[in-house]
Amino acid sequence: MKIDLFDFHLPEELIAQTPLANREASRLLMLNKNTGETKHHETFRAILSYLNEGDCLVLNDTRVLPARLYGEKSDTGAKIEVLLLKQVEGDRWETLVKPAKRVKEGTSILFGDGRLKATCRQELEHGGRILEFAYDGVFYEVLESLGEMPLPPYIKEQLDDQERYQTVYARERGSAAAPTAGLHFTEQLLEDIRQKGVHLAFITLHVGLGTFRPVNVENIEEHDMHAEFYQMTEGTARLLNEVKEKGGRIIAVGTTSTRTLETIASRHNGTFIAESGWTDIFIYPGYQFQAIDGMITNFHLPKSTLIMLVSALAGRENVLRAYKEAVEKRYRFFSFGDAMLII
Repeated sequence: MKIDLFDFHLPEELIAQTPLANREASRLLMLNKNTGETKHHETFRAILSYLNEGDCLVLNDTRVLPARLYGEKSDTGAKIEVLLLKQVEGDRWETLVKPAKRVKEGTSILFGDGRLKATCRQELEHGGRILEFAYDGVFYEVLESLGEMPLPPYIKEQLDDQERYQTVYARERGSAAAPTAGLHFTEQLLEDIRQKGVHLAFITLHVGLGTFRPVNVENIEEHDMHAEFYQMTEGTARLLNEVKEKGGRIIAVGTTSTRTLETIASRHNGTFIAESGWTDIFIYPGYQFQAIDGMITNFHLPKSTLIMLVSALAGRENVLRAYKEAVEKRYRFFSFGDAMLII
């Protein structure tokens, strides 16, 4: 399947650079995955009208680390930028550093007047480095005080309130990027959804920067997906199995929730069990869904693995037609943009 099949024209001014003051103020496009029919709503709160008693929303409760650090080499004072990708073990992390040529094995980097120190233990490809950190106190508290949010490369503006790049239910630290479909929910909207008899289930998938890695092959089947850590609890697995047995719909909030649910269901004959591990599942048209009935998602980049996943659920032509409408109606795109419901 050719990558160009997933291309579309997107005016640059439609890429949302800042979040709206009110999370619920995002617009909502509903796409019927079977007929291709669309409906447009001025606020995300319209989601309530599409949810039925007995349905289940599945939300990713990962919390984004303020994973971008600015430091300097202890010997020369040269400026170094570090981006944490994932914890390897203990205080060792896989990172990206810039400029990578200045950081060799044994190089020492200081952050925040020495409150945090990193030593390069291993050189990897493409600017990757294994760094070992030393500090006093609790690592995550030091990181909160020194780090910045690692916003996607297409966002050029600075974020005034770092919590706006977190969901209101973010709990489990570990992501390099936010599960952005969840940014539209407020505490009040979640409570209103519960009051309607809709279940809320939480899973964890720590989003890696591979989410933004472009597909550089002509035939998408040759693309290698990045692996991300996921976890499902016993309580969530039990709830999801019960919802399915009673005929309720499972609606994933975001592509990350979708990938987690489909990973587990595909390994256990369409059922859910408590487990954790790494997934590199690649979902594109032709994939047979076993876990979800619908999905809430943002509008994605052309030629990205995310638009391929959405196309697998709703059909490529339906999705591209809906995206064309979204462009014509001036929807806001990408992480801080508007939302789409596919049912």
